[in-house]
Amino acid sequence: RNYYYITILRDPVWRYLSEWRHVQRGATWKASKHMCDGRLPTLTELPSCYTGDDWSGCSLEEFMACPYNLANNRQTRMLADLSLVGCYNLSIMSENQRWAVLLESAKRNLRNMAFFGLTEYQRKTQYLFEHTFRLSFIAPFTQLNGTRAASVEVEPETQRRIRELNQWDVELYEYARDLFLQRFQYARQQERREARQRRLQERRKLRAKVKPWWGVNAVFKPTKEPPMTEQSLVFSEEKQADVRQTLGSETEGQIEDSWLEEEDSETMLDYLENVEQWR
Repeated sequence: RNYYYITILRDPVWRYLSEWRHVQRGATWKASKHMCDGRLPTLTELPSCYTGDDWSGCSLEEFMACPYNLANNRQTRMLADLSLVGCYNLSIMSENQRWAVLLESAKRNLRNMAFFGLTEYQRKTQYLFEHTFRLSFIAPFTQLNGTRAASVEVEPETQRRIRELNQWDVELYEYARDLFLQRFQYARQQERREARQRRLQERRKLRAKVKPWWGVNAVFKPTKEPPMTEQSLVFSEEKQADVRQTLGSETEGQIEDSWLEEEDSETMLDYLENVEQWR
């Protein structure tokens, strides 16, 4: 079997608020072992933010105040290779150096994934998934903005603090959004090229059927023709006009295809140039 890694990223502020509301209702990650390099982290390396069975009922201020909260920059950490920074041992390098390494690792792993989507772009996410795996969903994705996180009224200052706590997730999300939109644009261009190729093949088939009747490369044998009437003459002229229009539209279509292919080539170069800056 072929296995493909995929993921869905979300705006860091709303993702953080969503996790807080989840924890507030009593959710825990006690079953998570956080295995890294073949061992579990010690209590010193990964302390708990709460005592007791869970952290239910915690306020947003309490949630943000815990320095060991794994909700901070969760997307970057979960996409990165933690072994590059000594797993959960924070004494190996400085905090900024540690997160810089994790961020580059997360970007690299994101680029190498067969597919990733963004919660804020449901329709485009569906399109890219279907385009990548040649599958179709039975119903279109719906953009739901009435989430639990969206229902929380957060002051601008609090949002600013959340962004500071998740600064590496913010940078990762901006990178992911740019790459996601480039992939979407490239997929749409590829789909349009394939559609033009199909139309061109259909025109060629039609042309192949029309040519023998039109008289191109045809060999005529003298035969006794029926008398030409006024009605048959009108019909013949109309048929010739239809054929001329068909061949004329084919020529125009070829010119249009050529022009669009040049445009796609330029767009492709821009796309590859934009991708290169992230490598």
